[in-house]
Amino acid sequence: MADVISIDADSPVPPYEQVRTALAQQMAVRTLPVGTRLPTVRALAADLGIAVNTVARAYRELEAAGLVETRGRAGTFVSAAGDQRLARAQEAAARYADVVRGLGIGRDEALEIAAAALR
Repeated sequence: MADVISIDADSPVPPYEQVRTALAQQMAVRTLPVGTRLPTVRALAADLGIAVNTVARAYRELEAAGLVETRGRAGTFVSAAGDQRLARAQEAAARYADVVRGLGIGRDEALEIAAAALR
């Protein structure tokens, strides 16, 4: 797994976020399909040369987002709920579009607002 995740020590992005983002992206493109068992926190931390707590935080955030589930001693697995994230994002985008239309905000300005929120 460490060969597909790299940590940039010079990046302003915290290492836990780099790990979280890399794993989430792999789930999105199905490199890590539903049911895949992730490495233990200790093993991934050792592979990446980062602190155990850094990987633990990334896993906690992935779990909070519903992308992974921890099954006690069995480990952490890619969750089936992660498959629903694109549908949820599309629903949120549709709600946003309804709100900005209702406010009389044009397409370009609405896209700028959304882009700023994602930064």
